[in-house]
Amino acid sequence: MVKKRRVAFVVLVTFLFSVGISPLSAYYVEYKEQYYRLYHLHYIQYPDDTMENIHWLEMALKADFANPLYAIALIENEAQYEKYRYLFMMHLNLKMIEQYLFLGNKWNKRYAYFYNAPFKEQNLKSLETAETCYRTALVYWKDAKEWAEKAQARRFRFIMLERVQFWQDEAGRIERKELDYEKIINRELANIQKVREEFEKMP
Repeated sequence: MVKKRRVAFVVLVTFLFSVGISPLSAYYVEYKEQYYRLYHLHYIQYPDDTMENIHWLEMALKADFANPLYAIALIENEAQYEKYRYLFMMHLNLKMIEQYLFLGNKWNKRYAYFYNAPFKEQNLKSLETAETCYRTALVYWKDAKEWAEKAQARRFRFIMLERVQFWQDEAGRIERKELDYEKIINRELANIQKVREEFEKMP
C-alpha cells in the first residue's frame, strides 16, 4: 500500500512538472485582497499570533487593490468599486483595532492586588505596554471612521455589495454610533491609570 502511494506521488509530481507547474512554487502576494486572506483568528490568541495578524493587516493597508475582477465583492461598475475600496479600508482598520485590543489585553492588569506588591515594577511596565497598544488602536479608529464616512456618502446609499454586507453593516453601526471603539478604549485607558496609581502607592 505504501509503495503504491509513493508511485502515485512520483507520477503526480512528474505530471505537474511536465505541464509547467511546480508543486513547490511560491505564491506571490502583492495585493490587499491577498494579504487580507492571510489574516486569520486563532483558537487561542497568543501574542505571537496577534503580531502575525497585525503584520498581514499592515501589509494589506499599504498594498494596492487587486483588479476588480479579483475583488472580494462582485464589482460591476466604478461606483461599486469606489464604495468597495472605502469599505475595505474601513474594515482593515477595524481589524487592526481588534488585534491591538487583543494584544493590550495580554498585558493589561485590571486590578492591583496587594500580593502583587513584590512585582510592582513588572506590573507597571506591563501596564505601559497595554497603554501603548490601546493608544495605537485609537489611531486606527480615527482612520476607520473617516473611511466609514466616505462609504456612507449619499451617492452610495442604494449600492449594495452583498458579498461584503458585513462591512456595510459595520459602516452603518459606526455612523449610528453603535460601534464606538474610542469609548471602549478610553474606558480601558482610564482603568489603566487607576490601577497604575494603586501600584505606585505600594511600598
